[in-house]
Order: sequence, then structure tokens, then C-alpha cells
Amino acid sequence: MAVSVLLICCLLAACGRETAPSSPTPATALQPAPVAAASADTAQPAYVGATYAPVPGRTQPSAAQLTEIGRRIFFDSSLSASGKASCASCHDPQHAWGPPNALSVQLGGADGRQEGPRATPSLRYLQTLTAFTEHHHDNDGDDSIDAGPTGGHMWDGRAGSAHEQAGMPLLSPAEMANVSEGDVAAKLSRAPYADEMRKAFGDDVFDSPKAAFKAAGLALEVFQQSPKDFYPFTSKYDAVLRGQAKLSVAEARGLRLFNDENKGNCASCHISQRTQDGAFPLFTDFGLIALAVPRNRTLKANADPQFHDLGLCGPYRTDMKDHPEYCGLFRTPTLRNVAVRQSFFHNGVFHSLEDAIRFYAQRDTSPQRWYARSAKGIVQQYDDLPQQYHANINTEAPFGQKRGGKPALTEAEIRDVAAFLRTLTDADQKNVPVAR
Repeated sequence: MAVSVLLICCLLAACGRETAPSSPTPATALQPAPVAAASADTAQPAYVGATYAPVPGRTQPSAAQLTEIGRRIFFDSSLSASGKASCASCHDPQHAWGPPNALSVQLGGADGRQEGPRATPSLRYLQTLTAFTEHHHDNDGDDSIDAGPTGGHMWDGRAGSAHEQAGMPLLSPAEMANVSEGDVAAKLSRAPYADEMRKAFGDDVFDSPKAAFKAAGLALEVFQQSPKDFYPFTSKYDAVLRGQAKLSVAEARGLRLFNDENKGNCASCHISQRTQDGAFPLFTDFGLIALAVPRNRTLKANADPQFHDLGLCGPYRTDMKDHPEYCGLFRTPTLRNVAVRQSFFHNGVFHSLEDAIRFYAQRDTSPQRWYARSAKGIVQQYDDLPQQYHANINTEAPFGQKRGGKPALTEAEIRDVAAFLRTLTDADQKNVPVAR
């Protein structure tokens, strides 16, 4: 599973052999290397214009250097407008690099009191997450099936890479609340690790705010490719796959229910089997799907009845706003370390693992349990998605049963699925809430 790290290392190490340009203008780190105009018979090098493009005459930073710089940036609260929030404030390593509390959304902004736009996802097991595409074809032996919208960082897939995603919270008014890239660059230039950045990216890295900002994003990306920190594969289930442990009776029942197409059917999106090349499962297909989770009426944004978070088609993502067929779709998260979480789904509406599973089993059979009622007492099913987008809602098992019918999972089966999901908790995670 270290393919991404190897790719980055190869890209970073791919130069040092080129001749420095004769121009007296310094080549700034992370800017495309200047090349002579290609002749009709000479193709431009593939790296030109890429984030990892080598700079002529400059030794490229090693993966170890970037990892250490990225780690220090990640935990640096001085990079926020409040001076109190770092990346780790919302992505806590003791909570699988996810939120350390039960808040539906985390607080940030210049005063540390602004609600973030969505629930904070875990940063673990994203090492193979690709950029968003509207038409994804799995490399599983049959590439004729179009899996539809897939990939991209953030709940709506709008960030095409980990370094692009890393820059977003730094500039978000509701998160770290910096005014500009220049604001971030100035703080980086004063940081205790500024000299380390100069050694890695060149003495002139802070001469250009854009270059300094890109350098920070690259370091954060490489840090988040650290196997020990971000994809250790040390859960009980990994031990089972290695033949080093066995599931309990309840956990084994939970796995069967998880995989059963007529029961939980969880594995249809949260893949539980090894890949064809033997890689351990990530428990996500990275697809985007509309689940119609209930409106979280505790969020300030939802005080406006006209506001709806429509995921892939807006409001935070804007390039897909003219695709009504995508409204209500959010990216499927990994279920690894899901038991460590205390808030679930993109709006953090649920606060126990059992309730999250229960919603899947009972969304359509008992909508009165999950959705608000109108002034006349009528259940407003799918109350956080306007009526014109209801056709986008997934109705495959465990959804799709008639109201008042038998839910896909009994209470005992819900407990068994939860028991199995707890086997996906990595060994370094100690903050698992008590079963409810």
C-alpha cells in the first residue's frame, strides 16, 4: 500500500541531474522548470507544469525532510488566525486523525467560535484516493461498468489532491481563517522550522507567497502519506486477514450481515475483501452517494430553511452546480476506525455508531424516527434534500423497504454489525466510545 509514497519519492528524486539555467532569475521551488521550446520532433518532458516538477540546479527535498516539515506544520497552531487552532485540532491523531469530540462540526475562525461547514472526516486510509471523476471504472477485471462520480478529497470531492485539500482549511473563514496565501507564507517564514523549509525548498522559498504556500501543501501531503501514521493496517480485522487472530462469534455474524446483499449490504460501497492484487481493503469505494440523512437542526447554517447542503452540486463546490442529478451526493468515507468517531455523516447528525447503522436499516421503514414533522404533524421524509432531487437518493438494500415494513436489520443484528466495525479500529487508537 506504499505505492503513493514511492511515486512521490520517485518524483522528488527524479532530478538533480539537470543544468542550472543561465538566467540570473532564481528558480523558485515548486515552479515548473523552464525548458527550451520543443521542436516538432522533441516532446516536452512529462513533468513540466506538475506540482512535483524538478527545479534545475536545485537538489530536491527527500521524503523524510518533507514528512518532518509536514508534521510540524500540521501541529502548528500559530498558522491560524486565532493562534489556537492547528490541523491537529480537528484531525487528532488519538482519534484516527479525525475529530476529538462529539461536536457535529468543529469550531474555528478568527475567534475560534465559527462552525465549520461540515463534519470533520478522518485523514486515515486516503493514500489511494484519486482525483474526482464523473465516470469511474474499477480496475477489477471488468472495466466496462461505469461506477459514476468517484474520488476527490473533501465530502464533495472538490479537491483533486491531498496538497490542494491541505490548503483549503488554512484559508477557510470558518477554519484557520487566514486572509490570503501571503498571510500563511508570512507565518511560515517566522515559524521555528522556517530554516528547514529553506533547506528543503531553497533560500528564496519565502520570496514568493504562492511558492511558500505550495511548499507547505506539498509537505503536508507527503506527511499524510506516512504509513505508520496514516495507514498502519493494525486493526484486529487486519490480524484476521493475516491469519493471526479470529473474529468472535458476534463479530463473525456482523461481518456476514455486513457483506449480505439482502441484509446490511454495506460491502457494496465499503468494500471488505482484499483487492485482486492482494491489498487489504480500505472499506470504501470512494464513490459519491445520496443517503438522505436527516437535517441537523442544531447547525446554525440550517436555521435558514432555504439553505441546503447539496454536496457534489453545491454550495461549497461550484463546478457541478448545473448537474441536478448530483445533488445530495457525498463521498463514501472509509469505515476503518469508524468506532472512534462520535459524530457521523457529513452533517454530524448522529452521535453513536449504533444509531448510524440503525438509520440505514430503518430509514424507509420507520421514517418518523429520523425525520422532522411539519406543523400539521406530517413526517417530512428526506427533510434535508429538496423534493426535486429525491430521485437521486439511493434505494438499494438495506434501503427501499415499504414504510411500516420489516427493517433490513434487527436490533440484535445492528449490535453484531457494530461489533464487527469495532474490529476495524487500529491498535494505536484508545479512545473508542462505549457501545450504545
